[in-house]
Amino acid sequence: MNNSLTTARSVVFQDYQDIPRPVSMIIVEHDPEPSMIVPRHSHPRAQLAYSVKGTFALHTEEGAWLVPPNRAVWVPGGVEHEMHARGQAVSNRSLYIQPDASPDLPIECCVIEVSPLMRHLIIEAIDIPLLYDEAGRDGRVMRLILDEICGAPKIPLHVPMPRDARLLRICRALLADPSHDGDIEYWAHHGALGRRTLTRLFRDQTGITFTLWRQQVRLMEALRRLSSGTPVTTVAFDLGYESPSAFSAMFRRVMGKTPRHYLGRSDMDLD
Repeated sequence: MNNSLTTARSVVFQDYQDIPRPVSMIIVEHDPEPSMIVPRHSHPRAQLAYSVKGTFALHTEEGAWLVPPNRAVWVPGGVEHEMHARGQAVSNRSLYIQPDASPDLPIECCVIEVSPLMRHLIIEAIDIPLLYDEAGRDGRVMRLILDEICGAPKIPLHVPMPRDARLLRICRALLADPSHDGDIEYWAHHGALGRRTLTRLFRDQTGITFTLWRQQVRLMEALRRLSSGTPVTTVAFDLGYESPSAFSAMFRRVMGKTPRHYLGRSDMDLD
């Protein structure tokens, strides 16, 4: 372990993998950029990346997950992943957790709701020494964070990725531009395969239809835009919905809340 970590926190994630404690934390800040990518990497410890400000996406070979403000994404140890953000400042607190810290930790990537208690515990953990007393108050705070992670509800902000190179070409193009209005014939041509092959192969490899996959990508894009302050009406029309109310109905059906209530904002132009 880097001896400097006993007094100061590094901003390099590799420095947190061998600390002799079940949980450690790194603070990450990214200034607004047209496009920010943390290149593909992995680490032995699991990671919980909690978004304090801004929205980012996690990409792996298995899928893509969107992380709005005040939510968190779980990445098991050893999973190769990238972080993507577009056009906004991102601030997150990442907890690095020993794989055997609790038998009830998630075993797959997922986005979770962060309870008010977990949020306050993470804030508290910022000032906890890296080599904290496991038997004292600091150790109890860290164990309670683990309990909150284990019991946190999962959020359906995920799209699975196919293995076929032609389908991957289509999916990556839609992830880069979710508002693209091309129909299924367009995307079949883009992937250099027939329409029937696209629909059959897509369901076989992802478990869902191409139409549902695309709707989920648009929902994720909508959340990204809404969290950066774009009005509901603008988001609805940009993403191809007939009306803001149609968009809000879809949002509530999937997320269980209206856009305004999900993001905890009272200044939105429409429920």
